Amino acid sequence: MYSRTIDLHGMTVAEARRAMLALLKSCPASVREIEVIHGSHSGQALLRYVRVELKHPRISRKILGLNNGVTILELK
Repeated sequence: MYSRTIDLHGMTVAEARRAMLALLKSCPASVREIEVIHGSHSGQALLRYVRVELKHPRISRKILGLNNGVTILELK
């Protein structure tokens, strides 16, 4: 199982959306997890986008990280 990490710190929600969709589109089938670092202290917009609004056919579930600023996306 392979995984990827993406850091969304400093991005707007629109920039994060583009980055996430590009990553999901380009990920080979062997990638089963994406660790998304969105932060949690400097606002809730990115956290809300990743945990609530982000939808994609490859995402099977979202796992809340031990660190509130991280979400793990489990891929199909």
